Amino acid sequence: MNTVTQVLNNSLTPQISDRLSKNFNRHLKERVIEFILMLAAFSAVLTTAAIMGILLYESYGFFEHVSISDFLTDTVWTPLFENPRYGILPLVSGTLTVTGVALLIAVPIGTISAIYLSEFASHRVRETVKPILELLAGVPSIEFGFFALLFITPLLQKIIPGLPTFNMLSSGIVIGIMIIPYIASLSEDAMRAVPMSMREGSYAMGATRFQTAIRVVTPAAVSGIVAAYILGISRAIGETMVVAIAAGQQPNLTFNPMDAAATITAYIVQVAMGDLPHGSIGYQSIFAAGLVLMLMTLTLNIIGHITRKKYSERY
Repeated sequence: MNTVTQVLNNSLTPQISDRLSKNFNRHLKERVIEFILMLAAFSAVLTTAAIMGILLYESYGFFEHVSISDFLTDTVWTPLFENPRYGILPLVSGTLTVTGVALLIAVPIGTISAIYLSEFASHRVRETVKPILELLAGVPSIEFGFFALLFITPLLQKIIPGLPTFNMLSSGIVIGIMIIPYIASLSEDAMRAVPMSMREGSYAMGATRFQTAIRVVTPAAVSGIVAAYILGISRAIGETMVVAIAAGQQPNLTFNPMDAAATITAYIVQVAMGDLPHGSIGYQSIFAAGLVLMLMTLTLNIIGHITRKKYSERY
């Protein structure tokens, strides 16, 4: 009897395989791998913190010589002149104008493209068009800059006589073309994530495919669409080569897209390629301008996060 009981107890006791038993070497390797994965996960955070630290450190030296009030309110930006003035408003106006023109091009075309790919295109068309559309995002920005200067600007000059060679309109149009893939692709992904049951319910109530796409799918995917818009805006604000080549490099406080003007990124490129000594006030001005650009992008991302959180739908 005791033998039978012992056999039953042994059979009921879980047996741990040697491969699954605790092993110091395997445990150490797993911890090392977890640590590497954690570093990879926090690399973006650490990089952002490092960028902010550098900008703040270098900008501190700039603001020791220039008051913040003059920097934010002065309407003239001539840091490289004999009598320098450091008003950031001309660079900000150029950046916002180019970004505004780009959004007027990218938001309607990108959103319409996303609706078509998500709701109307066949599987074969979607699988063909979307990779081609995303491939547009891989074209070097300097190529877009020459495209704006040598093709878009002459074309616009035929339509708008007197348009200068360097202008913000052509730059904004080309940047808008650049960010269409970001808006279209991310918006299409957000729309495809909407459950099919919502579409079927709309069809059951007599709605057409167009009505379903506009009144059901798009509102349900609004959080993802807003995220696509924010990414597109950030990409437009931070674009460098297109505006440096086609928009001009003369700071000009104007919101007229047909004028030439410099953006924040164009000025940074202009000074970074010069011969200003490290630590000079002119050299430090690029970090102050970069800090403004970083804060603009950070503000947009915060607004986007709040909007996504407010309108996010969970299915």
